[in-house]
Amino acid sequence: MASNPQGRYAKNYEPNSYDGPVETGRPLSAPLAVNGHTGTHPAPRHTKDDDFFQAGELYRPMSAQEKSRLVANIAGGLSQVSRDDVIEKNLAHFHAADPEYGRRVAEAVRALRED
Repeated sequence: MASNPQGRYAKNYEPNSYDGPVETGRPLSAPLAVNGHTGTHPAPRHTKDDDFFQAGELYRPMSAQEKSRLVANIAGGLSQVSRDDVIEKNLAHFHAADPEYGRRVAEAVRALRED
């Protein structure tokens, strides 16, 4: 491990006023040969490239007991939210992942809020 004369309070950003690191302009690594997409352009889209696909893929193969526990845990927390618009926004995420998942969470939240 490298010695750090400034201890745990050393500055790790530049510019700084504490004799910390400074930009050198040297490359961080040697050039690397690559194939495929690189750079700052958008990567090609795939069918699984959305915010909800993986959540649905995780939910669907669960056993009935696992699904019930998951729904109960989510609904328990979500039912405590005081703003209906926030609850609805969150329920939309579960519906987007899987229609059954969304329906079950919505029903459980509704039941808990009616108590």
